[in-house]
Amino acid sequence: MNRTIVLYLTLFGFSLLWSCVPPSNRVITDIDIRTDDPIFRQIHEFQDRQQVDSLYSFFHHEDPTYRYLAAMAFGSIKAPSANDSLAMLLDDPIDAVRAAAAYAIGQAGDASGEALLKQAFARQDTGGVYRQANRAILEAVGKCGTEESLQLLASITTYQTTDTALLEGQAWGIYRFALRKLILPEGTSRMLDMATGSHYPPSVRLIAANYLMRADNIKLDSMAGEAIGRALETEESPDIRMALAAGLGKAPFESSLNSLIAAYRRETDYRVQCNILRALGKFDYARVQATVLKALKSPNPNLAQSAVSYFLDNGIAQDAVFYWRTAKDTLPWPIQLGMYQAANRHLPAYSVETRDAINGELRQRLRTAGSVYEKAAAIRALSEFGWNFRHIYQEGFSAESPVIRTATMEALAAISDRTDFRAFFGEGYRQVRRELIYYFMQAMQSGDPAMIAIAAGGLRNERLNYQTYIDTVAIKVLDATLAKLELPKEIETYNELNKTITFLRNEPEPAAKTPEFNHPIDWAMLAPVSDGKHAVIRTGLGDIELAFMPEAAPGTVANFVALARQGFYAGKVFHRVVPNFVIQGGCPRGDGYGSLDYSIRSELPLLHYDAGGYVGMASAGNHTECTQFFITHSPTPHLDGNYTIFARVVQGMETVNQVQVGAVIEDILIQ
Repeated sequence: MNRTIVLYLTLFGFSLLWSCVPPSNRVITDIDIRTDDPIFRQIHEFQDRQQVDSLYSFFHHEDPTYRYLAAMAFGSIKAPSANDSLAMLLDDPIDAVRAAAAYAIGQAGDASGEALLKQAFARQDTGGVYRQANRAILEAVGKCGTEESLQLLASITTYQTTDTALLEGQAWGIYRFALRKLILPEGTSRMLDMATGSHYPPSVRLIAANYLMRADNIKLDSMAGEAIGRALETEESPDIRMALAAGLGKAPFESSLNSLIAAYRRETDYRVQCNILRALGKFDYARVQATVLKALKSPNPNLAQSAVSYFLDNGIAQDAVFYWRTAKDTLPWPIQLGMYQAANRHLPAYSVETRDAINGELRQRLRTAGSVYEKAAAIRALSEFGWNFRHIYQEGFSAESPVIRTATMEALAAISDRTDFRAFFGEGYRQVRRELIYYFMQAMQSGDPAMIAIAAGGLRNERLNYQTYIDTVAIKVLDATLAKLELPKEIETYNELNKTITFLRNEPEPAAKTPEFNHPIDWAMLAPVSDGKHAVIRTGLGDIELAFMPEAAPGTVANFVALARQGFYAGKVFHRVVPNFVIQGGCPRGDGYGSLDYSIRSELPLLHYDAGGYVGMASAGNHTECTQFFITHSPTPHLDGNYTIFARVVQGMETVNQVQVGAVIEDILIQ
């Protein structure tokens, strides 16, 4: 070969190497994230538009801040095709960059990431130089790995209690496997040891306890129950206690029941008590009834609502009249109507006169209720007796309020979805089925996105064979309805209806449609936030003060600030409250199906919902967010990586804990 060519190739090779590795006198080791940095904004613009090739170029940047941000961008994009490119950053000299790359590979959830992650794990890192990366790798394996990796992960017992990052990574990994329905006895055993061992760091105990709460179909013997019971008694953190309490319900033994009842009596944190009530659903009704009844009369609305949920899910026919009588007590309307619903659900079929009386009172309540949410609760209670379907339709289908219309369709769908549909309606079931199909098809022509979405779900009822009654003309109506939906505003409805159309045509279920980029980040909205200003949510119960997280979610923060400054949130309500989970508000319709004529991107960096008070964006899938937000009561790590975190409550959690459905947002101020 010509020596000139050889020299040229050699120099070219060195130039490539030099472009990847900065000169020694320019080595930068710190991650410095600033929202006013033009390159920070450029990377987020590329992330927002999902311009992956432009992001790849930053993988070679001399500043680790930009390598980190570019890698983290793929945690939001979730692109399996990027795994091979991200793999080069798993060997980055900066720990945080490696961690970002590992997180992004895990977020993609693709099997191709497993080998890359396992190869990158720094086994010889005895000094903990790459502790962030190793922790992120172990967690990421849980999002994309196989059962073999779970077995290996669960078998690790060599980590010392001082190896907090490694223990957290192991716990997160096993937890993520469980959320994917991959569970092994060895994993459960390891998490049980971590959750109940007081010598483990609190952060590790929290993750492990949440595994015991969230993992499906785990088997806990009496010894496991006793260990959890002891930990529940001595644990100082209410965040850990509430998860332990829920986990204890999966060890259905006498000792577990005694521990739960004793814990309820001594507990001072209502959130822990809510989880205890849920756990009591696994035990004999007669043994726990007195405890639940006491909770029902609690002045704490979340605790009382949890008691209602217990009776709805676990009530018995013999006590149905008692539930009805209790509903007549002087109680807040949500509790009253919840007990009416429990009575209607559990009342024996032969109690005809009582049934007539209960439903007569509910019909009267529907007519006289003072708020749309009270009316919606009355509709739900009426739906427990399926023969109310015509009355529900007549009263609510054409209601002025979208909250009532949505509740009506949900009630009709619930009646359609009864597992005992044919037995309940007897010889008349065919006529009822025809009428329900008629109602669902009417909803398709209503133009109401919530009614269309719910009706679409109702038509996918395989037990009632609705598809045999939907002819080509009806499917054309569905096609026409689909074509009229406004995107991205009605993306949730679009995906529900599209799924139904393919179901009725016996075609494979389609992938959910994701909105195209349509709403650029308004960087000017971040200026006041950069100056340290907070948001204050004004309610009649008190103020809730939020500190923003613009470095993690600049587009979301900018959108929220813009809406608040326009006065959009003034007069909106918290339309959804789940005790010891979330309060959710900001819906233009007030029923959870509202949006504006744009959507913003999900922003999902490496953050955990590991405490209460996080503020996240509600969504119907990645990149469908707009106006609706939620605030958590407690740790909710099952939301990690799927729901944008953009702020944190810094004052006013006592107000968050008082909010109930229908509470009005008087305004949101940026100050």
